[in-house]
Amino acid sequence: MRVRRIYEEPARDDGARVLVDRVWPRGMSKDNAHLTEWCKQIAPSTELRKWYGHDPELFEEFSERYRTELDDKERANALAHLRELSDSGSLTLLTATKRPEISEAQVLLQVLLE
Repeated sequence: MRVRRIYEEPARDDGARVLVDRVWPRGMSKDNAHLTEWCKQIAPSTELRKWYGHDPELFEEFSERYRTELDDKERANALAHLRELSDSGSLTLLTATKRPEISEAQVLLQVLLE
């Protein structure tokens, strides 16, 4: 499992490529995304996403709040689905953010690895 930006060229070993952002990435066509699926229901709530604003100083608190949101039934089901995909082979979580290391995709990766 790994996290990558959706704007990077797909790699041969990406396996299942899943976009985990709620909003479709600017300037990316669906054909060029090479997605297995778009799992927008796993994304943080709009309120949490706007509060966070990818501020590195807020990442720890964002992670805690997002982990709490993952207990929501719809997100929990989506998380279970991601686990199934990872059990079947390689899984690449995709995000449009410029800093994937402080994104929801990174939090999801940590949760999936636990």
